Amino acid sequence: MQAVVLAAGKGTRLRPLTEDKPKGMVEVAGKPILTHCFEQLVELGATELLVVVGYRKEDIIEHYGDEFQGVPITYAHQREQSGLAHALLTVEEHVDDDFMLMLGDNIFQANLSDVVRRQKEDRADAAFLVEEVPWDDASRYGVCDTNKYGEIVEVIEKPDEPPTNLVMTGFYTFTPAIFHACHLVQPSDRGEYEISEAIDLLIQSGRTIDAVEMDGWRIDVGYPEDRDEAERRIQENNSTEPEDTADNSSTTDPAETAAADE
Repeated sequence: MQAVVLAAGKGTRLRPLTEDKPKGMVEVAGKPILTHCFEQLVELGATELLVVVGYRKEDIIEHYGDEFQGVPITYAHQREQSGLAHALLTVEEHVDDDFMLMLGDNIFQANLSDVVRRQKEDRADAAFLVEEVPWDDASRYGVCDTNKYGEIVEVIEKPDEPPTNLVMTGFYTFTPAIFHACHLVQPSDRGEYEISEAIDLLIQSGRTIDAVEMDGWRIDVGYPEDRDEAERRIQENNSTEPEDTADNSSTTDPAETAAADE
């Protein structure tokens, strides 16, 4: 399955961390946010990374080149920051089947494989990782309304009065049908082509979208304090990972000791 990573943003809210680099190259726990994204997508079985770049795109291209851990990278250029639906259309010509979509400013320690597995079951046209947030925060996100079967029946972008506190995270799977919906999207009040509107068009056309509730955590690295929180959580996870030793002797061969990769 191909994987699309949206990494064209300027990261103005992350300044001063983004004064000399794009958002995706900001380091978290010693490596760029995009490296965290790529590592997880490769682990999930990505056959190709389709990376949408924009601001300071040369920094990303020079750093990663044409492959990551043996998986080829194809770059697409979003010349104007006009929303996620607009960004997704830049890779349309490269996508030939179901694909993963990850926002390139998110750090996950969560059950992403459950979303991919649901897509491969062919019971849905899309699957999203979703999470419950405090009601006071729900209006900051794309809010999902679901039926009793766990299918998403409506997505509302940053509503003033959220009908639920279940929101989209930065990880999705889609069939190529999403591109047709993106072409039909009209600019929002913010002047952007919203992915939530494209998703709603899919739902209205009779497509099935499954919600997979998050088990774990994710950080949307939008501000410097978010970067700090992501680092804290990663370090906390690393410090609590059990060691798998080959035997109970006092001397342990480092080659036979591994930390669980969560």
